Amino acid sequence: MLDKRHVPVVLALILIVIVVSGCSQQKASVDKAAVTIPAGEKDPAIWGKAYPLQYESLMKTAEGGQGKSKYKGSDPIDKLSEYPFQLVLLDGWGFGVEFNEPRGHVLMLKDQLKIDPSRRKAGGVCLSCKTPYAPELKNQMGLNYFKEPYDVVHAKIPAKHSELGLSCIDCHDEKTMELKISRWSLNDALKSMGKDPTTLTHQEKRSLVCAQCHVTYSIKKDKDMKSVDLFYPWAKSKWGNITVEDIEAVIKSDPANYEWKNNVTGMKLGHIRHPEFELYSNGSTHWSAGVACADCHMPYERVGSSKISSHHVQSPLKTDMKACTQCHNQSPEWLRDRVIYIQDRTNNLMTRAGNAAAQAAKAIELANKTPNIDQNLLAQAKQLYEKAYYRVGFISAENSMGFHNPEEALRVLGDGLYYAEQSEKKSREALLKAGFTPPEKFDLELAKYNKRGTKGLTLKPELVKESTFDGEK
Repeated sequence: MLDKRHVPVVLALILIVIVVSGCSQQKASVDKAAVTIPAGEKDPAIWGKAYPLQYESLMKTAEGGQGKSKYKGSDPIDKLSEYPFQLVLLDGWGFGVEFNEPRGHVLMLKDQLKIDPSRRKAGGVCLSCKTPYAPELKNQMGLNYFKEPYDVVHAKIPAKHSELGLSCIDCHDEKTMELKISRWSLNDALKSMGKDPTTLTHQEKRSLVCAQCHVTYSIKKDKDMKSVDLFYPWAKSKWGNITVEDIEAVIKSDPANYEWKNNVTGMKLGHIRHPEFELYSNGSTHWSAGVACADCHMPYERVGSSKISSHHVQSPLKTDMKACTQCHNQSPEWLRDRVIYIQDRTNNLMTRAGNAAAQAAKAIELANKTPNIDQNLLAQAKQLYEKAYYRVGFISAENSMGFHNPEEALRVLGDGLYYAEQSEKKSREALLKAGFTPPEKFDLELAKYNKRGTKGLTLKPELVKESTFDGEK
């Protein structure tokens, strides 16, 4: 038992420990506060002086790798070799020349600079998600930011940051570290659907900072096919309900939204790009439960004695489902099997729908060349093909192989398959009416559309030989 005479001494020692501890914590706080991040600072290394753990985590996005993922991953896998039907669907512009899976965030501008130049023909607008300088350049250059050639706009980025990809300032306020929306295009899109960007909750921002780039967008063209604007086609949608049908309606509402011409069908088309946010937020199970993108792709992690939000943004499959087990009590193996189960079925239906769309495109190509073709039937075939094209593209460009919203992914692909088959049927009807008997299956002529040449596009012999390819990867 403690002698009463020693109580004052013990209390004094406890007080000293508390004071020293308090001073130590205060000193750490002062050290961090002493690092001033200049206004508008783009270099993440400067931010890293105040937040070294987060910076180190962000730099890991350059590592790449497939991990335990069956699909996607963080390596520049060639999508045209994986899904050769895309050669037919995309013939006529850059995507049909080179189309790769994306690597990590810090490499996104470096990768854009290395890709085939045909992918940058839209001009400076292509930099909008690839560099933290995009908002500044857009404000400085106005319309010329969209219209000027890519290299002209890229040259305005300081040389030291000419390959700088994602930076802290894209998502954070440099003074308060609060999440922020830095891209004008997202603010405009939210307003177009009646969502006030100034009233966003913190949890909403934990998805929307991702939605600055992980969305589909349209590049508006003038009469000379010069880019004049970039926008997200959400004007006919509602928060939590952005559908492919509404996106399609916006694209079709203005001829300026038709960005390119498909060589096979001769049709001008819009395009749908990586609509992760649209698919996920459209009533998916996790979205409805209040789960943000960051909960799964930037989960909390322990680094030494510190707890941070991981900035190594990647699939939970690559971290043994640790993000998932925060809420689910099943084993990582069971959870992974469920993800792959969903993805396999999405992949199967996407491949079927994609090949059906390619068959429809070849049928339209033949009908275009056939004398005395019924133009009304051909017009119907083209209208149906456009619908199929947007739906196949919606899922094939989306980066979760359907997992973000399994039910919606299968619905969209099911509709895409239906429209593709109906399109081919209309073309066949027109050909028969014109006195021409079409083949049982159209030769997709995949080798004909291989524009990569020595760049390494490898088509499996059986895919070149056969008209269609069904089944899982």
